[in-house]
Parts: sequence; C-alpha cells; structure tokens
Amino acid sequence: MDSDEYSFKAFSEHAFYKEVNEALVDRAHLEPGWTVVDVACGSGAITALILERIRGARDAMVIGLDMSATAIREAGEKVAGVRDAVVDFVQARAEEMSESIKRAVDAVVFCNGIHYIEDKPGLMTEVYKTLKPGGVFAFNTGFFDGALPPETVKYYRRWMMKALRKLKKEYNLRPEHSKVESRMQLTADEYIELLRAEGFEIKSKEIYPGRVTEQGWIDLSRFSDFATGALPGIPLATASDVLVESLKETFAELEEKAWPRNWLTVVAARP
Repeated sequence: MDSDEYSFKAFSEHAFYKEVNEALVDRAHLEPGWTVVDVACGSGAITALILERIRGARDAMVIGLDMSATAIREAGEKVAGVRDAVVDFVQARAEEMSESIKRAVDAVVFCNGIHYIEDKPGLMTEVYKTLKPGGVFAFNTGFFDGALPPETVKYYRRWMMKALRKLKKEYNLRPEHSKVESRMQLTADEYIELLRAEGFEIKSKEIYPGRVTEQGWIDLSRFSDFATGALPGIPLATASDVLVESLKETFAELEEKAWPRNWLTVVAARP
C-alpha cells in the first residue's frame, strides 16, 4: 500500500462526514469575497465547501494549508475547475500558519484536525495573528472528551482490546504508552478556555451528533494519522491492518450498522 492509500480522501467522501462539516461551515457565516484559510485541507472536500460560500464575488480566495504534499495534490485536483475564485495551496504545518500565509484573512476553518495539535495554545496564537480584526475562527472535532455517547463506550473498548490482543499475539508488539498519554483529549470547556485566554470572543459552541458507519471506520483506520495515533509506535501498515481486522470483528459481534459519535463545533471571532 503506497502513501496515497493512507490518505484521508476515502473517509472525507462519506455522507456523514460531509454533514458535520457542512454544519460547521454554515455556522461560520462565511461571506462572498472573503479570504479563508482551510487548515489541514486534506483531500479538498472542505476547500470545496468553503468555495461554495465565498465564490462569485471579487477577491474571493481560499488558501488550503496542509503539511502533506499528497493532500495538497488531491485538494488541487478536487477544485481544479474553479474559475470565479482564487485557490492557493501552501505546504506547511498549522503551527506555522501566520508565517506561511503572510497576510491577514477573514476566516480560518479547521475541520476535524485540531485534536492532532499538541501545542493548542500556540495554535490559538497563530490563528489570532492570521485573522483580521473581526475575523472568524471555526473548528470542529470528533475527538474530544465528550465525543463518545455513553452507550458506545463498550464498542470502542471492545475494538481496542481486540486490536491490542492481535498486536501481541500475531506481531509481539505493544503501543508506546508515553505517546498514548500525550494524546489526551480536551473537553469542550477546555477548548473554550484556550480561545478566551488568547482573546477570542465565543460566537457559538455546539455538540453535533453524527453516526459513523463500519466502512467509515475502516476508511479512517486506513488514514495514517488515525492509525498511528490509535496505536502509537506501531508501524503504519501493521497498525492499520490490525485496526481494520479488529473493527470488522467488533461490528460483526455487535450487529450494528453505525456507531454514534459527537462532534464539537465552535465558532469564535477576533475582536
């Protein structure tokens, strides 16, 4: 399996994922003619959503930011036919945003990726510096302390226990626990505290309910960041295969078609 097959593209095409991100973009109230940064633009699905809201007016522009050359290529292909807005892509880390963009923008949108950022206060600073006064920061995440409805905890526990047993039995491997601990998830209130500490005004905070299908989880398990985050220290191919095999067994035993998942959706503004 090559690097393209460990990309986010397959997961980003699922209907449930589009729905939660459309909800975020709608709540951001993007306006025609704005300049918007799409952080961790991935395969370009969110870039296309943003373009639908701002295109057709003079000076409309989307800047897709991603550290992956593969993701930028996929995003470029996704929006290649756009003629009534400027689309640019920058290969850089989110934590380098202000230095990489080098201009003030109207909005920054970060879909389902903020949980991967270790220095979240530093990220808030970068977003604040990149926005114009009055600019909007909108983000969501399906990985926060509160993402799991209580009735689904047993699903994830069973899945991960199967994965750990399979790793040990078939590969004699165990995840690196120090890296697991570094991925501790924040609560919704903790995200709000970080934003306010940076000087943002909170416009809205919502918990958006979604349902992730079995195929959705399979595709997410084939995404490099998720696989190595779920089983840190394990080689990517092994982590991905083990997650997929364990997931299929879990779905078969539970006889479920999809698992509920909460997405935190936040919109803030720079005064």
